[in-house]
Amino acid sequence: MIDSPRRGMFRVYCAGPLFNQAERDEMTDIADCLCESGFTVYLPHRDGMEFRLVHDELVGRGWPGPQAAAFLHAAIFALDVYQLVEECDCLVWNLNGRTPDEGAVSEAAMAWTLGKPLVAYKEDVRTLIAGRDNPLLVGMVDFETLDEIDEIPAALARQIAAAQSPPTALENVSPAMQRAVGQGSLLWAAMNEASAQGNDDVLADIVAELFAPQEGSV
Repeated sequence: MIDSPRRGMFRVYCAGPLFNQAERDEMTDIADCLCESGFTVYLPHRDGMEFRLVHDELVGRGWPGPQAAAFLHAAIFALDVYQLVEECDCLVWNLNGRTPDEGAVSEAAMAWTLGKPLVAYKEDVRTLIAGRDNPLLVGMVDFETLDEIDEIPAALARQIAAAQSPPTALENVSPAMQRAVGQGSLLWAAMNEASAQGNDDVLADIVAELFAPQEGSV
């Protein structure tokens, strides 16, 4: 198991449902537990793009609301893929819910395919099949889930220590994933610049540049 001082070297992507306050609170509890144990984290609803602010800026520039929302959906996809592939070393997956969050399922599948350490948390009895979870989900975590948040950091440390080889390098993933990572990298840089300047103009600029139809395009 990796020791506490070394845990700060590992950035954790926290994947799970975020559609109501209780779900967001639970994801924050998971992230806080990891941070208290020495890890750094990426928590999408806290550390990702503020949809409403950028959407309002794009609408203010003349884009119809639904079209601006479509640009932002593409931007959020690219940003989260970038974080998962390039910035984060491992993933914690919250399986709670009547059905597991579909976005988190996709993120877990990407992490598993890339060979990144992955652990799953679930204390919800729903979605069991004859007393078991869907094998195509829990098979990615060797059919083991945790039912206590406090257990997550140590389990993740064990997975990191047990990793047999480094994750798949960016140059070896599909061109589509490479393109999303490149777009996400530009967005992450723009987010940091927007935060430093205290305005969202620069972020709206890069979203429009990357995802709005260019003049003369079909």
